Amino acid sequence: MSDHNYVPSTKLGKWFNDRLPLLSLSEHLREYPTPKNLNYWWTFGGILTFCLIAQIVTGIVLAMHYVAQADLAFESVEHIMRDVNYGWLIRYIHANGSSMFFLAVYIHIFRSLYYGSHKSPREVIWILGMMIYFLMMMTAFMGYVLPWGQMSFWAATVITNLFSAVPLIGESITNWLWGGFAVDSPTLTRFYALHFLFPFLILGLVILHIWALHIPGNNNPVGIDVKKPSKDTVPFHPYIVIKDLFALLVFLTLFAFFVFYSPNLLGHPDNYIEANPLVTPTHIVPEWYLLPFYAILRSIPDKLLGVVAMFASIFVLVILPWLDTSKIRSAVFRPLYKQFYWILVLDVLVLGYMGALPPEGIYLLIARIATAYYFIHFLVILPVLGFKEKTIPLPLSISEPVLNESHEVVNNNKMSTE
Repeated sequence: MSDHNYVPSTKLGKWFNDRLPLLSLSEHLREYPTPKNLNYWWTFGGILTFCLIAQIVTGIVLAMHYVAQADLAFESVEHIMRDVNYGWLIRYIHANGSSMFFLAVYIHIFRSLYYGSHKSPREVIWILGMMIYFLMMMTAFMGYVLPWGQMSFWAATVITNLFSAVPLIGESITNWLWGGFAVDSPTLTRFYALHFLFPFLILGLVILHIWALHIPGNNNPVGIDVKKPSKDTVPFHPYIVIKDLFALLVFLTLFAFFVFYSPNLLGHPDNYIEANPLVTPTHIVPEWYLLPFYAILRSIPDKLLGVVAMFASIFVLVILPWLDTSKIRSAVFRPLYKQFYWILVLDVLVLGYMGALPPEGIYLLIARIATAYYFIHFLVILPVLGFKEKTIPLPLSISEPVLNESHEVVNNNKMSTE
């Protein structure tokens, strides 16, 4: 049933729906035709929505007890952990939730790369997704600074100093971020305010992202367009809803393991020491989910070029729909692209590992090779593959491979009986 002809069954429902058509919207979501061949890699959209809501709710509670002042921030976190009722649980959910959020978003992005969800007519969906991803990284970085441990302080010092490499205006930007001439209380106050604000901007972009998705509809593992509704689709509720809920429960099991059994595994030990501007840690690293970009930044010997390369590595993802020139979406029918896809996955993992190691010797060389391949993949290999690759013929519908297989089984049985 479409939203324009939905009529509530009660007078109160009709009165409300005539003034604010939320009821017809919910009907649209329930009846929304979805490709019936979606696999579990498509459940991470719902998981990401849960992660965002969990981060906002726990963040609001933590904000009630946190003090954004250099002399008190570290102690306020200890106060939350020790004195606030279930403060330890709320903080561990929030701290590990960011890692779970990024784990889910990386799976979501690489699923899109594999099945071609960034390609026409879903370019706007992809761009909105990249905007969400960029805001997530900014929010996570500023959240990393708030505990005001050693790694928080020095990560803020190193990253904000990067803006000083920008010609003419770099020094002014850095001083504005600091709120003075060094990382101190004004810096913490700025980061605290922005860290609180950005999740609501992300929420707004997520709504746009989902809205944009409902225009062309979902992509699917086969990567071909489906007519809505048809034999190739099922209603979103209950079929996709139940599948999403099951995947969410499995994901929450992993989440709960980190929260209850190993809550500090993904954190840095130095961040449990209060910030000291006079003592520099032996090796300054961000959180694990920012390590690939940190490796790209450090692999370039020039400071300005390193900053440019780091931001270019994100921007190249934004323009990906136009760099990937193949008319075929899914890697299922692109045997050569599939091989390069897995090389890219390995390359990103190598970049992440190199980002956690000191930028010297063989580690620096490997990081530079991995950085070069990252840009070559998107700027050279993808455009060329689109023109040169021999693809496998597409089926006429997402049901055709299954139907043909069943027909072959029937024919084989007939031949065996004869």
